Amino acid sequence: MRHAMIMAGGSGTRLWPMSRGTTPKQLIGLFNDTSLLEIAAQRLEGIVATEQLWVCTNQKHQDVICEKLGLPEAQLLGEPEPRDTLNAVAFTAAVLHKQDKDAIFAVLTADHIIRPQEIFAKCLATGFALVEEDISRFITFGITPTFPATGYGYVELGDSIHVDARICKRFVEKPDLKTAEEYVSSGNFAWNSGMFIFHAKTFLDALERLQPDSYHGIKKIADSWGTENQESVLEKEYPVLPKISVDYGMMEPASSDDSISICTVPMDVEWLDVGSWSSYGDTLTADENNNRSDTKATHLDSKNMLCVSSDKSHTITTIGCEDLVIVHTNDATLVFPASEAQRVKEMHGLVDPELR
Repeated sequence: MRHAMIMAGGSGTRLWPMSRGTTPKQLIGLFNDTSLLEIAAQRLEGIVATEQLWVCTNQKHQDVICEKLGLPEAQLLGEPEPRDTLNAVAFTAAVLHKQDKDAIFAVLTADHIIRPQEIFAKCLATGFALVEEDISRFITFGITPTFPATGYGYVELGDSIHVDARICKRFVEKPDLKTAEEYVSSGNFAWNSGMFIFHAKTFLDALERLQPDSYHGIKKIADSWGTENQESVLEKEYPVLPKISVDYGMMEPASSDDSISICTVPMDVEWLDVGSWSSYGDTLTADENNNRSDTKATHLDSKNMLCVSSDKSHTITTIGCEDLVIVHTNDATLVFPASEAQRVKEMHGLVDPELR
């Protein structure tokens, strides 16, 4: 049976001060009061039944996510604490396999805007069909690059195995600019989207071979799932799982495992990683001076401004400013040059705990 799991465990510190401990970035209503997580769930309508939609997230966010998505608590996989993406995927695989021995599941993200929906749906359907045809396949989705990004990982595309899929030759982490330019010009590389499709049992078998320390803890969690010891075992075992990403912990070593075939489905879509205020600004319409805003804003001789507010009745005004980002909430205001976007995380670490 086809399932989908949305990873929603990130803290989103680069979107402070809107992103806080109790309301991380995937839960902020940035898009007409709709959150990135809600958008991610809406993308799956008509692709995966609601009963087969799962969310892996921090336990403290379970209640609000259930309310936002209208899901029962049983479909929320609550992590006692974050242990990176390999364990989120392994946790999901273990729970699904216990309930459905033929479970095939998509691993999706909760912090992207992906358009158009039709191409996303078509690519997901292709990925599911490829695994249904051969459960030894691990499916990745490669985004067609539009510029030589140095902040993304890449996948190298090999021979075609399907009209819409190619062999994945290797994964490459965040290249330098010259290498990224070569990748894009070759036409044989795609951005690593962080989205996958796995057969649950195949993933667990690979985990046992490639990451035995993680596997032993996950197996204990799986064995207790559905029993009266479920929560106590989860609380004991999950926080001590080795912290590692699914890319490093599974996909890279699996590319050298003869029992696994890694395939890439190229996804020719607009793919916006909303991980910073600058990237959020890319989702907004610019005026004639390249000023962007999601609230009331008036500018006098200013250009390249981004103005954001949690209070849409609040007006932000500027005079003679350039290349600034202004973020307003009811208890904090952040102002910084657009070139310093990566330092918002640093500021997050300096503020008083009650503002985090």
